Amino acid sequence: MRFEAAVTVQAPADRVWEVFSDVAKWPEWTPTIDSVERLDEGRIHLGARTRIRQPKLPVAIWEVTELVEGQYFAWVSRAPGITTTGGHRVTATPEGTVATSTVIQEGPLGWLFGKLYAKLTQRYIELEGESLKKVSEDA
Repeated sequence: MRFEAAVTVQAPADRVWEVFSDVAKWPEWTPTIDSVERLDEGRIHLGARTRIRQPKLPVAIWEVTELVEGQYFAWVSRAPGITTTGGHRVTATPEGTVATSTVIQEGPLGWLFGKLYAKLTQRYIELEGESLKKVSEDA
């Protein structure tokens, strides 16, 4: 299953990227994250691992698998029967900076987890986008 949400932010792309890619600070600005524990040091990089606790969801460890500095990162969380990929994209446009979040759930249990948590997943990525917009524009 695939979920996606995008929001246009009235802030420079580098500012939006700075907020979006600093995953350790996510609990400070989005209510969809209870806690973040970086399992390595520094800014996100290929192979970086992070443990995230979210309300109503199992604790997950995410590993960065793709990174285009200033534009995009993707990370993957694996559990028995399911692989979840989260994408985070920042795109400068004449109307503002578009921040896009995607969640893709695959594997034998991916469709089941996706169905069971579809409304929650979509609500979370939309709320994260709204929160990202607010914190980026307020700076």
